[in-house]
Amino acid sequence: MSNTGAMPDKGTQLRDSLLTDLTADRRPSPEELRWAEETLKPALERAPEHPIGAATGINRDDSGNARFTTVSGVPVRCLYTEADLPEDWQQNQDQYMGAPGEPPYTRGIHSSGYRGRLWTMRQFSGFASPEETNRRYKYLLAGGASGLSVAFDLPTLMGCDSDDPKSEGEVGKCGVAIDSLEDMETLFSGIPLETITVSMTINSPASVLWAIYLVVAERQGVDWKHLAGTLQNDILKEYIAQKEYLYPPAPSMRLVVDTLEFGARFTPRFNPISISGYHIREAGSTALQELAFTLYDGIEYVEWALRRGLDIDDFAPRLSFFFNAHNDFFEEIAKYRAARKVWYRVMTERFGAKNPRSTWMRFHTQTAGVSLTAQQPKNNIARVALQALAAVLGGTQSLHTDGFDEALALPTEDAARIALRTQQILAHESGVAEIVDPFGGSYFLERLTLDMEQGAFRIFEKLDSMGGMVKAIEAGYPQKEIAEASYAYQRAVEAGEKIVVGLNQYAVDEPPPRTLYIDESVRDGQAAKLKKLHAERSGEAVEHALSALRCAAEKQPEPATDGVATANTMPFILDCVRAYATLGEICGALGEVFGGWEES
Repeated sequence: MSNTGAMPDKGTQLRDSLLTDLTADRRPSPEELRWAEETLKPALERAPEHPIGAATGINRDDSGNARFTTVSGVPVRCLYTEADLPEDWQQNQDQYMGAPGEPPYTRGIHSSGYRGRLWTMRQFSGFASPEETNRRYKYLLAGGASGLSVAFDLPTLMGCDSDDPKSEGEVGKCGVAIDSLEDMETLFSGIPLETITVSMTINSPASVLWAIYLVVAERQGVDWKHLAGTLQNDILKEYIAQKEYLYPPAPSMRLVVDTLEFGARFTPRFNPISISGYHIREAGSTALQELAFTLYDGIEYVEWALRRGLDIDDFAPRLSFFFNAHNDFFEEIAKYRAARKVWYRVMTERFGAKNPRSTWMRFHTQTAGVSLTAQQPKNNIARVALQALAAVLGGTQSLHTDGFDEALALPTEDAARIALRTQQILAHESGVAEIVDPFGGSYFLERLTLDMEQGAFRIFEKLDSMGGMVKAIEAGYPQKEIAEASYAYQRAVEAGEKIVVGLNQYAVDEPPPRTLYIDESVRDGQAAKLKKLHAERSGEAVEHALSALRCAAEKQPEPATDGVATANTMPFILDCVRAYATLGEICGALGEVFGGWEES
């Protein structure tokens, strides 16, 4: 009887499926083909691949073969070899990777990695009143934190005072309440700003909060030239993902450029912007979308600054970035490596930067809040450790590790200490800080890195064709892409294709841990302070400063040959702060000129 048309055995089917995958866009070596026939085929006959979820038919392709993907849904093979890399890889490794501290900075911007200096352990913290947050900061610094990162409450993020009716129920709940210069002075009381780096997660009212911070430093006797830290100040990602915006895109971008110009002139060690992919990822994007949209936001800021007349090498060295560290270990490391290379290419090829520091991708990382579960919250300690390890192996300059209880509430002191100790164990016990880019040269990591790089430039081309990020946001393009990615991932979790331990597998009932509770007394206290402030300050001085700010906002800034543009809003905001105008009053004055904005 002829065997023609007989069905091949399962091992051969799986082997042939793998070989089809192996030979797509690559040239496997004879040794790799021999391995597939002699070693892989018998193994698959004995034990076919079966990822979790395959028992229900999930995670299998149309032929019934197992599918494996990253968290972002990118297919991955079981084996990667030199065949997965470009044919000229061996001859042109300097072009693809470079050495640590040398272009294109794939392997890091510092030649000795963490041997010369560990990453900054910057714990994101803020809750209730400035007095309570000040105590938490001192607790973290005493425990070994090397930098502070300020979490503001929702009214502050939205430019509202605590006594505003819109603030009711939110004062001090998701961060610290800051209404005036008086509050910021309390927040940093006893903390020397000349020696501590401070990051502030604030966006639409960023220039106002930064001005308040600068005046506090001024009153501590600190020369602004010595201040080091970071202002988030990334309004584009608000329109894309987080939705905490006050004004239309164009005047919002004008405020960002005002801070870039002012920072280049007066605060040479302070980063006036941290271009953030973190919130894009938290909104549900893939790793590639996070990378591409974030870096293109950076391109947009550079374009607007150049139109102001700024020189690329005057402000680009102080641009910084902020990324998410999610669960897929290798995908995250590849993302950070690709980010450095892509930004180097953008700054040299697109903008012609000459200062090497203008081409450095410097970034902060925070572990993925969206990955944390309220169910079995102590599982989050393992998630955070894995994510932090990926960030360190990817070469982050600073790191925040989430508290295990943050899916339930703001972290308790105990949770904050465990999060900080996680970083310290990585730094001092794991050995990972001793080697620069230890995965460099890995066939799998280098392939992932190249795919990230190429994918980012494809998205750049799309955004260029739309006229830039502001135009793309107005058309809803990045918002739609992220929403679709988020929906696909959520469907996979609900179907059991993506396993979340303790949520859709291995669930048990257990009582929730003790959490931090913020009551309404915080709003009462802030309102009382505001009432006292209004009674004691000079109302005439406040109105004069606010009037001058409105006039400046109405004008178009003209490039300055020295100092800053004549209508740069920063000097006028500083005058308002010194007169003890409140956050809500200053943002309100700008809103009278700029108007509001609603997403279509």
